[in-house]
Amino acid sequence: SPPTLHPPPSPTAWQNSQVLHCRWNEARSGASTGREFHSLGAATKTPSPLVKSWADALGGDLYSIITKYSGSLLLQKKYKDVEPTLKIEEVDGLELVKKFSEEMESMLRRKVEAVERLVEAAEDADLTHEYNSTLVFNYYNSLLINERDEKDNYVELGDEFILEPNEHFNNLLVNTTYSDVQLPTNVYNRDPDILNGVYMSEALNPIFVDNFERDPKLTWQYFGSSSGFFRLYPGIKWMPDENGVISFDCRNRGWYIQAATSPKDIIILVDISGSMKGLLLTIAKHTIITILDTLGENDFVNIIAYNDYVHYVEPCFKGILVQADRDNREHFKQLVDELQAKGVGTVNKALMESFRVLREFRDAGQGGLCNQAIMLITDGAMEDYEYVFEKYNWPDRKVRVFTYLIGREVSFAQNVKWIACNNKGYYTQISTLADVQENVMEYLHVLSRPMVINHDHDIIWTEAYMDSALFASQAQSLLLMTTVAMPVFSKKNETRSHGILLGVIGSDVPLRELLKLAPRYKLGVHGYAFLNTNNGYILSHPDLRPLYKEGKKLKPKPNYNSVDLSEVEWEDRDEILRTAMINGETGYLSIDVKVPVDKGKRVLFLTNDYFFTDISDTPFSLGVVLSRGHGEYILLGNTSVEEGLHDLLQPDLSLANEWIYCITDIDPDHRKLSQLEAVIRFLTGEEPDLECDEELVQEVLFDAVVTAPMEAYWTALALNMSYESEEGVETVFLGTRAGLMRSALYVGSEKLSNSKFLTLGDKASIFTMDHFPLWYRRAAEHPPGSFIYSIAFEDNLNCYLIDNNGFILVSKTSKERLHECLMVFSFDSLFCFCRVTMYDYQAMCKMPYHHHSGARPLLSVCISPDSQPSVLIFLLEFNMWGFWHSDNLADAHKHKKQDILQPCDTEYPVFVYEAAIQETNGLIECGDCQKMFVVQRIANSNLLLLVTDAVCDCSIFPPVLLQPKEVKYILLLSEAHAHNASVKCDRMRSQKLRRRPDTCHAFHPEENAQDCGGAAEIAASWPLLLLSLGTSAFLLR
Repeated sequence: SPPTLHPPPSPTAWQNSQVLHCRWNEARSGASTGREFHSLGAATKTPSPLVKSWADALGGDLYSIITKYSGSLLLQKKYKDVEPTLKIEEVDGLELVKKFSEEMESMLRRKVEAVERLVEAAEDADLTHEYNSTLVFNYYNSLLINERDEKDNYVELGDEFILEPNEHFNNLLVNTTYSDVQLPTNVYNRDPDILNGVYMSEALNPIFVDNFERDPKLTWQYFGSSSGFFRLYPGIKWMPDENGVISFDCRNRGWYIQAATSPKDIIILVDISGSMKGLLLTIAKHTIITILDTLGENDFVNIIAYNDYVHYVEPCFKGILVQADRDNREHFKQLVDELQAKGVGTVNKALMESFRVLREFRDAGQGGLCNQAIMLITDGAMEDYEYVFEKYNWPDRKVRVFTYLIGREVSFAQNVKWIACNNKGYYTQISTLADVQENVMEYLHVLSRPMVINHDHDIIWTEAYMDSALFASQAQSLLLMTTVAMPVFSKKNETRSHGILLGVIGSDVPLRELLKLAPRYKLGVHGYAFLNTNNGYILSHPDLRPLYKEGKKLKPKPNYNSVDLSEVEWEDRDEILRTAMINGETGYLSIDVKVPVDKGKRVLFLTNDYFFTDISDTPFSLGVVLSRGHGEYILLGNTSVEEGLHDLLQPDLSLANEWIYCITDIDPDHRKLSQLEAVIRFLTGEEPDLECDEELVQEVLFDAVVTAPMEAYWTALALNMSYESEEGVETVFLGTRAGLMRSALYVGSEKLSNSKFLTLGDKASIFTMDHFPLWYRRAAEHPPGSFIYSIAFEDNLNCYLIDNNGFILVSKTSKERLHECLMVFSFDSLFCFCRVTMYDYQAMCKMPYHHHSGARPLLSVCISPDSQPSVLIFLLEFNMWGFWHSDNLADAHKHKKQDILQPCDTEYPVFVYEAAIQETNGLIECGDCQKMFVVQRIANSNLLLLVTDAVCDCSIFPPVLLQPKEVKYILLLSEAHAHNASVKCDRMRSQKLRRRPDTCHAFHPEENAQDCGGAAEIAASWPLLLLSLGTSAFLLR
């Protein structure tokens, strides 16, 4: 059962559901108190009672002004009036997460059914199609459509293809009645294999259209062929890159590879003897990199180089396999690039070491526990190696061996082919860089044979990804999504033993659509939902930041789709939550958390209840977070449609347009409606076809009625205000848990100090799909009846108005200091700012080489009263607009060309006022003088009044920077351990818990193992050879 929750709040605590604010011009409010300070500024020592009187007067004035212009007392009275009709319900987190999971499973099931229909159609079409080597057939080539020659005629394969913008597809120009075909530059568009495959796949067009009609929320549907073409629905115009090359090859995509093969443990053996010098070693390195690119998070890998000796390219990985996640793949690529050829090649020892490691991992129940393979990359094999296979691999042949003969020399071709053919592998010869891609892909077809022969249509789901290549350069934003995919097999009896994989069918699922099934209003002000994969990686989370800024462009971070749950929910230090979710368990967990807000400048201390369960028939788990207290209760009122509809029509009212009150993104006639317009049409019956969330609409009606008197109140105040009596208030606004907002202006819009506030240009100030407004979140954690102040920005005394995080709101200092903040640390029992260390595991840092991070977070520190004898005042430099969303150290457009941005971990301080302390005073020793200070809390607010001596210079104290710093784990750990290298190695070798895929297809008794290659080269189109070679060389640079 769920943990014991706090008792329901009293109905008078209406601030938990409604938050009301005022915004005023800080220059005016600061001036009204500055004269008073000036008149008392002659004292060299200001007694605490005097400062207290100033603070009380200032607090009283502020409270009076804000109470008047906000109308907070009126709003409290309105809630008191309806109190007898209110109902408070406790949210059952476990039931909520189960309900969300069932709805997500149902939605994803519809995507699977669409893919299954396409797979069936493709296999039936192939069954009836007879291969024709002389086939002549025109099709819509996505690169050539709508292209004309110099005579204004359509070019070959480039007929007219109608394209129209479609909001459902990110306003891209698409054709929703037909698909078209894309091919990479190195695949000849008239090759007989291509023409036959494209002709056969024409049968998918009506299924694409029918699927979209059945499920209008479907997005991209596609068929990736094993021969290299890519059929995409809806059809688009494909654009080459800046070099005129189309490098997108569907067979390299994660969804294709995962659907085509089962998990695999692979050891790559590369010959680095002296004979491999020059171009041969370059080709070998490119072959290794291409193999690494075919691996994913469900695979395990290691690389061994051999000459006279056996060398692990990463000595730390000696004797083991490591998960083929992005960090390890990139690490291997850098090490491979440093390989040098010398000595004599002796393959036997390398083979024996490879078989030993694979056997030990298999026997220990580690790795993928499915396919195992050795990839041998060499320019020849001279030794007597047969006894190695007899001892380690025969007769069961549990390890396949794939061989890649590098270079044009054919003297050793039969030896290298023998190794592959006698170990259920495949042999190819790679003579040029242009041969690498096609030859490497052959091993995937071999590994797919058992699954094809069995006709096992496994459904796979990918990790989150942003497929910018799919939309070329036309998309305005990158879309985070997952893909569901299934393999397509040949059903022809005559080719059954060959296990022919025709390709893979896939469809994209935007994760935004999944999150719509966990609406914000059911989760409360700080609540949220998140998804993670069987490998522990984040699929969706409001704190996932997949992009970083380079100049004016947003780009995906290199590791954006391998951010571990423990790096976002880092308070789960023992990984209890992560372990339970990876294991697909259902349950709950309570954690005290520190939540960064306001771009990391502030922190909220919350107790969160985590409720989690799996999503059936997927590798995903769902988590729902509810904050303790008001976050786990919901306020329900009873209002008639007639009464509520009248108040919804008031001009000062708006609804969160990113929330789903009514579904408007399916019917084209509804897409033009705002959510408020849709709700009104639903209530009036103008749009009977609209599907709306009736529970949420009822909450909106109640909130509209209760808050309706505020419009008249604010309007009356605005009409009675004169310029002379104006007290600096600009805007008043309120928000409710149902996403309803009301606002009014007390000044003309041209006089607003921040014109973006409460608009789409300032996402932090409005209700979005991911979060409640910042001002709402901060106010919800303060005592009812108090106000939260947050202003967007010399005499013998300096006076400062600072907030509970130490930022200066009002001061008498010059404008050059507006981007500074003041921190006061006291280590006695009276006054304290607690320093809280926060961590960002998604940062980007400048560094010459990739930095592997993943250690556990350090503990946050609150400085104790015994740590210092006196009070210190620091002026802290802080770029108020900077580090959170620009990923702190990643202001790439200022970097030199040689700078490299890599994912890293950073730490930064946040300061929080000790709420129980009301006042403090003291002296700071500043060398030749003592600086006096007095601090007094201002009642009914989050403000402090700080008065300091302006004469004494304390510049001897250096500034304490709030700028994030990279966490150097190796350095930190070496201070606690004598053997730095071994500590680093232990971290790199450590493997986090993961859940293996449910299915495995390693071997099949009917498999034709003699189909093991043998052509000197994969047949290629000579007209494309030079272009392909140039392209490969370009990609290697």
